[in-house]
Amino acid sequence: MSEGIRINKFLSEAGVCSRREADRQIAAGNVSIAGEKAKAGSRVLPGQTVCFLGHPVQKEEERILIAVHKPAGIVCTSEKREKNNIVDFIHYPKRIYPIGRLDKDSSGLILMTNQGDIVNKMMRAGNMHEKEYIVTVNKPVTESFLRGLAGGVPLVELGVMTRKCRVEQMGKRKFKIVLTQGYNRQIRRMCEYFEYRVEALVRVRILNILLGDLALGLYRDVTKEEYQELKKRIAYSTNTPVIPKKEQKNGYQSKD
Repeated sequence: MSEGIRINKFLSEAGVCSRREADRQIAAGNVSIAGEKAKAGSRVLPGQTVCFLGHPVQKEEERILIAVHKPAGIVCTSEKREKNNIVDFIHYPKRIYPIGRLDKDSSGLILMTNQGDIVNKMMRAGNMHEKEYIVTVNKPVTESFLRGLAGGVPLVELGVMTRKCRVEQMGKRKFKIVLTQGYNRQIRRMCEYFEYRVEALVRVRILNILLGDLALGLYRDVTKEEYQELKKRIAYSTNTPVIPKKEQKNGYQSKD
């Protein structure tokens, strides 16, 4: 068995960035181990110094998990070249990064952490973790529209069929939808398939964590009780890449 820890995992657990972003930073030449440029798959041995952008990286011992009410216009990335990145927006005193994404045009709940393993377990689509959204569209919601959303929708640009999901009407032009996937702009694409346009989209829940009355643009610590329940829910989730089982449905791939 190889010694040490993979460099992307080291950076993730140190709260620098996600593993995926770490791979990009390594490829860009921004990471070194013991004075040498790191490569994909490099391992950090005990006692070695890791530097990111020329600065030593120290593993953060404190476990951080916060809930943020992201406004529209803020981008869920730690990439500094994005002027509206969420890390700079909330200005947290320690290194953290977002768990997954929420569209720039959408608002609502996004979790941020310095714990790499929890990110992977929460975001793998194969783990079937729920995310709940409140959606306002441009015209009255009909029963056939809701049934169509719930039954699975072909996302033409992506060549996939969405999973069946729970949908519930909440007003004349408003509905609630619970997803276990996170394709790019998924809800907007689903609505467009039925010739609806999303006017407002707010994420109100991720697993057991609720947005509640958290004010727009603010953040709060996830409570001890919420964190314990979250750990229970992801206890048997894999943090390795999921190889999807592909089925054909109306000419589209369905990822389960």
